[in-house]
Amino acid sequence: MSTAILTGQPVPGSSLEGDLRSLGFDVRLASDAGETETLLAAVPADQRVAVVDARFVGHPHALRLGLTDPRFAASALPGAISVQPEARRALSRAVARESSASGGLAVATENLAKRLAAALDADGVAVHHPELGTLVAAVPTDPQERNEARQAVAAVDDEAVRLRSVVKARDGFFTTYCISPYSRYLARWCARRGLTPNQVTTASLLTALIAAGCAATGTRAGFVAAGLLLLFSFVLDCTDGQLARYSLQYSTLGAWLDATFDRAKEYAYYAGLALGAARGGDDVWALALGAMILQTCRHVVDFSFNEANHDATANTSPTAALSDKLDSVGWTVWVRRMIVLPIGERWAMIAVLTALTTPRITFYALLIGCAFAATYTTAGRVLRSLTRKARRTDRAARALADLTDSGPLAELVNRVTRGAVRYAPALVAFAAGALVVLGAALSPYGSWWPVLGAAIYVLLSPVAVARPLKGALDWLVPPFFRAAEYLTVLVLAAKADVNGALPAAFGLVAAVAYHHYDTVYRIRGNAGAPPHWLVRAIGGHEGRTLLVTVLAASLTAAQFKVALTVIAVAVALLVLVESIRFWVSAGAPAVHDEGEPA
Repeated sequence: MSTAILTGQPVPGSSLEGDLRSLGFDVRLASDAGETETLLAAVPADQRVAVVDARFVGHPHALRLGLTDPRFAASALPGAISVQPEARRALSRAVARESSASGGLAVATENLAKRLAAALDADGVAVHHPELGTLVAAVPTDPQERNEARQAVAAVDDEAVRLRSVVKARDGFFTTYCISPYSRYLARWCARRGLTPNQVTTASLLTALIAAGCAATGTRAGFVAAGLLLLFSFVLDCTDGQLARYSLQYSTLGAWLDATFDRAKEYAYYAGLALGAARGGDDVWALALGAMILQTCRHVVDFSFNEANHDATANTSPTAALSDKLDSVGWTVWVRRMIVLPIGERWAMIAVLTALTTPRITFYALLIGCAFAATYTTAGRVLRSLTRKARRTDRAARALADLTDSGPLAELVNRVTRGAVRYAPALVAFAAGALVVLGAALSPYGSWWPVLGAAIYVLLSPVAVARPLKGALDWLVPPFFRAAEYLTVLVLAAKADVNGALPAAFGLVAAVAYHHYDTVYRIRGNAGAPPHWLVRAIGGHEGRTLLVTVLAASLTAAQFKVALTVIAVAVALLVLVESIRFWVSAGAPAVHDEGEPA
């Protein structure tokens, strides 16, 4: 249980003590700073502790936001401060200084929480101050102010504000108007029954997997059931995040599940559609793999651009200014969000087309829609990058280097050349990738020309990362590498023209893509890239590309299918074991996405 220390004289008729207990706090009373120091020392070191002014008047949800959010080591609002174990020592030092300065006088409790928050800031502890909006949090100093504060509390529906706040501000049109109006109430229903966000996330995954299984039957009834279940899975997907925000149940494990399950659900559904089509005599595995590649590359573009500009300074892009101006016109915001085909609109389209048409038509629509969205977003980001005057930081360059996923062969080439050659990294990455993909596409299966293209790719790709990626378009390097590797696997598997080769390629790309998503979320959590031994063990993008081309040239089509399967299983086992180890460890970051992914 957490502990709350009420400082100062209790106010008759105040509901503060009861509100704190309802939030899970064991309440203790302190009349002065010295007694506060004594009570603080008695609280076990592994517990959260809050210091609250006894005169506090406000909404219970304001207290919840300010005192119980597990994502922050320290947080504060007017009249209250809360710290987790990692910030306890800093709080103890601040309270000790207050006690020593006051000499035990009761007057020292006035504005104590405010002074403690300032002391923590000065001590280098980041103190979070939640956005309260219309919620009230005040420390009145006389009866008139107290009465006015209580009237302000009564004028605002605490629960209504809490329900509104669980909906993400940047959700898409479909999510905002077709899901969130009722999913927020489902989130509250789950909270009142003690369900956790992780349980709802798992239910969403299981529902999507059942939907994929229904699609795999290849029957019209199965397709209709798959579409309905996919929509319900998305409802649960929205509910888990809303439940986390409603009850502030954020966790490291939840961050990992939320970050990875969306992709697992969508790509498993692609596989289900492909299996269902095969039962009807239509082979759409190439379309399914193409859709997964396009969607993954879209995400890499998003992640790379955001990381490149995460802490860039001096953003003077006229393109960005125009975008901000368009956002001031209400209807353009929704149109632009729908154009990029975010997850809500995309899953709704997939569900409807699955129920009413065929898997082939579904994949054609998905590929066309995602290709248009990718062109629109990438073109806008290129324009922003070319027209802005910004200075990228070392952190951004490090993140982009990690996202490239360069392996031991690239390291060897860089050691030999000592990074002497560096010219237009994005252009080099594009040319190298195009060379290996075209070599595979224009040659018959079994040809050694793709191997030559891959060898040149191995030699050229390190040139793009020889020096820090701080150029205007250097954020395009990781997407170009992803596209080159994934498309090479797709083309060679299609060229093999043997039953099972494309499903094996689908599995390999899915395993590698999981590794790349895992890298992204570690970087976003400021935990750095996966360990270097893992990147080396799975070969890096250039090593895997060369290996696949060599196998295609030296093995029969049937043997190549088996080889792809073995590599897919090996990569999946390595990246999953390491990823699970990391995300369930105590040092993993709690990354929670507050925007709607594409």
